[in-house]
Amino acid sequence: MLKKKHPSPAVGEGGGTQLEVRELPRGRMWGALRVVLVAVLVLQLACATSYPMGGTLTGTARSWRRGSGAQVAAEVLREDLVVTNLRRAAKLPWTDGGRCVVEEAGQPWADLVERCFYALDHERVRFRDPTGRCSVASAGAGALGIGVCVLAAPEIALGAVVVAGVVVVGFAVSEALEAYEKRRRPQVRPLPSWPTPETQPVPETQPVPEARTEVETKPGPPELKKKRRPKPEPVGEDWPPGPAPEPTDMERDRKCEAIPVPHSGGNKVHDACADWYPPNRWPGMDARVDGRDFDALQVGVRVLWEIKTENFDGYSDFLKDITIKREIKKFREYRSTARACGYAFRVGVISEAHKAALLARDGALDIVVTECKR
Repeated sequence: MLKKKHPSPAVGEGGGTQLEVRELPRGRMWGALRVVLVAVLVLQLACATSYPMGGTLTGTARSWRRGSGAQVAAEVLREDLVVTNLRRAAKLPWTDGGRCVVEEAGQPWADLVERCFYALDHERVRFRDPTGRCSVASAGAGALGIGVCVLAAPEIALGAVVVAGVVVVGFAVSEALEAYEKRRRPQVRPLPSWPTPETQPVPETQPVPEARTEVETKPGPPELKKKRRPKPEPVGEDWPPGPAPEPTDMERDRKCEAIPVPHSGGNKVHDACADWYPPNRWPGMDARVDGRDFDALQVGVRVLWEIKTENFDGYSDFLKDITIKREIKKFREYRSTARACGYAFRVGVISEAHKAALLARDGALDIVVTECKR
């Protein structure tokens, strides 16, 4: 309804103010209502679609972004396999920090063991076959085949794998496990921080000193005081200190542990021969045992090597004599260190004449002629 006010008419045409009532058409009223209803529906839809179901969590819980249910299930199964293999490999010592294990973690455990068995620290791991199954399956393969068979079994028998010392988880395995654990852990949005109410400091109160009663003490009689006896002066010469204590088993084991260090000679022919012939467990590295750097530690066995690639046959007799004396002294020292730590010691030369000259001075040396060429 619309009320319209008209001004008063002229004189003689009647007095007073007249009100004229008009009705708006119904079509215009329904159009306004439709606009309001559409606006309300748009706001409701916007509020309903702001956060989809599960949108408050991140990680594996937000599966609505990853595609179909079959793909999500396959990805979860693969992550379970990877985490299981990494946790199982974390209990073993690895020479490469676990890099091979991380690369092959998505494969079945048996395939992982077969591909990464070379990276195990064979000096600290011992394999036993109490059931005899691996001895039959690996006939003719030696200790290497038995080790792979025992370690690749789905369930390892008690005492089948023995690790010496404390196992430190490889850095690559540790980082991979931490990354998978972070992916699996759901992250909840933090709660909104509400303003804390204003607090006023409490006025400090001065502590009231306690009344202490002083007790007067009198010195005792002089005859009750104890007399100090004079210290006797040392008579004669002091005894010399005893011998130094012998190293404990733990300290001896720590000294005898082989540590890879870079080749120090700088001779490429010598270093290549030391890596290729034994063969060297750590290519490009010497093996440091109890402070001495050996040219190589043979793969799979406890044998330390010293390699000589000089042209001994071309030396003069005087130079040959000096060379043999110097090498015999060095080889005896290195052999003593190796034997004290439970290793065998072997020397490699490139000529029969060099071998014969060394054996003439010390027939107990273990010397072989390598196939290395200068």
